[in-house]
Amino acid sequence: MKRRKLMISISVCTFMVFGLLMGFPFGEAQGEKAVGGEKPTQTAQTAQGEYKLKIPFGLEETAVVIPADNPLTNEKVELGRLLFFDKRLSQDNTIACANCHLAKFAFTDGKPVSTGIRGQKGGRSAPVSFNRVFSSAQFWDGRAATLEDQSIGPFTNPIEHGFANYDVMMAKMKKIAGYRKLFMQVFGEDITIGNVGKAIASFQRTVLSGNSPADRFDQGQEEGAISAAAQHGLILFREKARCTKCHSGFNFTDEKFHNLGIGWDDNKVDLGRYMVTGNAEEIVAFKTPTLREIARSAPYMHDGRFKTLEEVVNFYNKGGVKNPHQDNLIIPLELTEQEKHDLVEFLHTLNGEGWQHVMAPKAFPK
Repeated sequence: MKRRKLMISISVCTFMVFGLLMGFPFGEAQGEKAVGGEKPTQTAQTAQGEYKLKIPFGLEETAVVIPADNPLTNEKVELGRLLFFDKRLSQDNTIACANCHLAKFAFTDGKPVSTGIRGQKGGRSAPVSFNRVFSSAQFWDGRAATLEDQSIGPFTNPIEHGFANYDVMMAKMKKIAGYRKLFMQVFGEDITIGNVGKAIASFQRTVLSGNSPADRFDQGQEEGAISAAAQHGLILFREKARCTKCHSGFNFTDEKFHNLGIGWDDNKVDLGRYMVTGNAEEIVAFKTPTLREIARSAPYMHDGRFKTLEEVVNFYNKGGVKNPHQDNLIIPLELTEQEKHDLVEFLHTLNGEGWQHVMAPKAFPK
């Protein structure tokens, strides 16, 4: 049965054109001191247009997670897009969220580990930022319970955006009159870090990947959508290669944390989920990433150690790296060279669409 893009209403609001935002009056929140420029005039929150989320074929609209206190609107999504791409949201004006989540790399950065302010290197690879509308805990270690929390986490990381604290960041943002105007229009109050998180999270929820050749073959019965080798790879994916033990469901992830042994073999152990929970069973455990767009999002693993999918398949074929805390789902697979080839062929069919429309803004608030 074929299912094309579905339209779902995320909020009930009155429609308006975002291009008019720059002309509306703005103001600061009650009791909050204005930073820079004249004190803005207090105004009511402007009525906003509902954002109709387009769910590509192959994804499940019933799995969409939108918090009740952060419904999607056209204006909020557009504000989030501005914030996502604006380098002024870093201590030295050099790093935006988009630096580590580039569309050409399927919203990663193509590097083993990310680069932050002053050229500093982080310790982990940038995870993809699409299909987050279906996800719960965020980051490789799941330390952010919501997408709103994830959206503001990097701002006070000394390696990433580099602000000493959120107060310093807010003081900088409140000197940009255009942003104060937009926050007043969208949220009915002056800029707060909580609303920065809500806006960026709203934008991220609109970045999707689906309607891949694999979807069209497996769910749409489009026989010629993938090659014979990829079809064999799909069978291996589900059976001998055991991939669906972790990469399950329509988004190819169980949203859980597993120890593969990464880092145990070279004394570069990142304790991962354990640092969040203190649970010994989660030592060196990391979140299962979606496999959608996997052929576009190299390098692989939380430390970016593998440059190719062939290397990844070889790693799993050997049973990962043995260690006292390794997940018992990880075992040697005994795949032949042809089977490994066909499995990689299938993984290439998971490239889809739904995110290619995302563009950097031509201008930012002043």
